Amino acid sequence: MNPIRAFRNWRMYNETVRELNRLNARQLNDLGINRADIERIARKAL
Repeated sequence: MNPIRAFRNWRMYNETVRELNRLNARQLNDLGINRADIERIARKAL
């Protein structure tokens, strides 16, 4: 993987984690997401 692509993936991962962490427990539950699963979901989004 080239460095530019790696950086973009890292940035997208971090943005996804930040956005999901901003949601409260009820909002996450409505989406069917457990707070412990946020990092896994962000990795899958790449």
